Formats: sequence, C-alpha cells, structure tokens
Amino acid sequence: MLSEQTRSLVKATVPVLQQHGVALTSHFYRRMFEHNPELKNVFNQGHQHSGQQQQALAMAVLAYAQHIDDPSPLLPVLTRVAHKHVSLGIRAEHYPIVGKHLLASIREVLGEAAGDDLIQAWAEAYGLLADTLIGIENGMYRDTTNADGGWSGWRPFRVAKREMESEEIASFYLEPSDGGALPPFKPGQYVSVKRFVVEWGLSQPRQYSLSDAPNGEYLRISVKREDAGEGKPAGRMSNLLHREVQVGDMLELSAPQGDFFLHEERNGPAVLISAGVGQTPMQAMLGQLLKRGGREVRFLHAARHGGAHAMGAKVRQLAERHPQLRIHVCYETPRAQDVIGADYHAAGRLSLDEIQNLALLPDADYYLCGPLGFMRAQRDSLRGLGVAADRIHYEVFGSHPGDD
Repeated sequence: MLSEQTRSLVKATVPVLQQHGVALTSHFYRRMFEHNPELKNVFNQGHQHSGQQQQALAMAVLAYAQHIDDPSPLLPVLTRVAHKHVSLGIRAEHYPIVGKHLLASIREVLGEAAGDDLIQAWAEAYGLLADTLIGIENGMYRDTTNADGGWSGWRPFRVAKREMESEEIASFYLEPSDGGALPPFKPGQYVSVKRFVVEWGLSQPRQYSLSDAPNGEYLRISVKREDAGEGKPAGRMSNLLHREVQVGDMLELSAPQGDFFLHEERNGPAVLISAGVGQTPMQAMLGQLLKRGGREVRFLHAARHGGAHAMGAKVRQLAERHPQLRIHVCYETPRAQDVIGADYHAAGRLSLDEIQNLALLPDADYYLCGPLGFMRAQRDSLRGLGVAADRIHYEVFGSHPGDD
C-alpha cells in the first residue's frame, strides 16, 4: 500500500506527464538501450523508429499516475501488457533495469523539479507496479509451461508449408522441429516470432495472430507484407518473412498468448467483423466455431479490392458446406476484374447500418479486428444499434503498436 504522501507526489506529476510524457519516454528508451543494448533484441525496434512505443509507454505512465489512488481499473490493461511481456520473454530480472532507467530519466528530464522526494515516490510506485506485473506474468509462465505441449521462452519451428493468400498476405504453416506436441490455445490468440534482422544486427520479435483453429499438427500465421508509404517505412520483419523464409526454414516461436479470444463457453451467435489482415484471428475463430457446430456465425469482412482480399475462396467454400455460416464482403475500391456477387457483395466501406438483418442477431457476441479507424466505426455502430458493451470484443491492428 502506497502512503498518502507517495500518492500525492505521483499525482502531482500528471500535468507534466500530459505535456512532456513522450519526451520522457523517448529519453528513457535512448538511455536504456545505451546502457543495456542487449534489450534491443527484446523490444520491437520498428516501433522504436516510428515512435509508437514511446507514445504507448507515455500513455501508460500517465494512466498509472492518474489512477494511483485506485489502480484496479487498470487491471485489464495490465493483464493485456502481461500477455505481451510473456510472449516476448520479459522476465522478473528485467524490471529492475527498466526501473533504474525510468527513475534516472525522470530526474534528467524534469531537472530541478524532480527532487529526492519525488524520485522516491516514483520508486515506490514503480515497485508496486512491477510486483503486480511480475505476479501476473509468473502465473502465465507457469500455466504455459505446464500445459500439454507447452513451453517457456523460444522454441524452434520448421516451415512445413508456405501459401500466398493474396497479393500481400502469406501463410506460414509451422511445425515444432523437436517433433513434440503442440499446446491448446484460444482462437484469437497470437505468438511471437523471432528472426535475425541483418540490417540491424539484432534478433527481432514480432507478434502475429494464429490464423487457424487448434489442430495439434501445426501453428499457422498469416503475415501481411507492409510496404513503405505515406511517411511510413517498410516493415522489416514482414518483408523479411515474405522475401527470405521458405519451406524448410526455421523460426523461433513463443507459446500462444493474448486476451482477445473466442468465448467458447457461450452458446449464442458469433459475428466476426474484420478489415484487411485483421481477419487473421477471425480465421482461427471461424474454424473453431464450425468445428464445434451449434452456433450461428456471421463473417463480415472489408478489403481494399480483390487483390488484397485474403482467403476469400476458402471462406466461400466453408459457407457452402456450413449453412449456419453467412458471409458479407465489402471492397472499398473494386477492380474491373472483381465480380460482385461472387468475390464481394458491396462496394465501399463496411456499414453495419446497411446490413442490420445480417449482422444483428439476438444474444450474439461481436468480435472486431482491424485498423483503429475501422474499429472505432464498427464499435460505435454496434453501440448505436443497441448492442451491449460486454458483447463487443476487439483487437486493434495497425494504428496501435502491433505487427509490422
């Protein structure tokens, strides 16, 4: 329990964090990587270069300071962070390193405003936060390791099959090179994939959703090649995987993690709503729903055009075999060769208001995944159509820190 003085001092930094939070976290990362360069192999350097990680950490530090009197509302966020940490192999021994450089950065960035009392208060607050995360993560590590076929850390997998799903998305079917069993996972979860990036001289992890239902034979990821454009550099890892990784090659994987997953204990309909590569966790959910049977399923997807539309033929074949599955696909800018009624059902952006009879089902759960703008639009539409907030589950790709 933090003292009243400690909480008051931490809360007093909120205005400073609101104004200078990104400057603080940018200084923190520069300092930490200078003194502990080995951690560059743990942190996503693509997000470092783009500033995404600095922005995300600044928002997290600010939220913690704002909720220092009662951090319980942050527990879902901390659980999500813990899943990410376990997937990346962050351990208890990393927290003192982070704490040392965070406190030093507060002093160095704030200068005279960061007196000894303030540094001590933040040391106590960080210690409590670190202990909370370590406790959550230790439980996750234990459960992951003890699961049938489970493991801790990195495990080598062989690419058993590679398949182009669209002009820009490739699927990699991965089998454990040790011939051992695979653990069960919840459809919607992800794995971290680690590969050496020659240009940076670093091993780099990236997180990719598992795009097929649990099957005990392989894990599948479906990776979009992120090209450069609009001031954004090309994705190092995604281009490396597309360009260099072939059948027979090896990749290192962490065990499945993630708090966005299909609620299999529920019996009502499931409506899967995605855009672009955001359909990857939906593919795992769809496969599991059809395998289990008994639930109405809607698969609603938005793509730029047919060349960018992955797995369309596979989903149409599933709909032909499973009468409980109905699909609706929108192409924002259809090409001349894209056939309406066959390849897609409507031009323009996906609008739930226009397909209420298809999308809205009694007692349904709604799963959303895609770019941030798409996510907000679909969530707001569902809420406007009367769907309860606890029936809407989502994962954000693209605009938040994610895969490149």
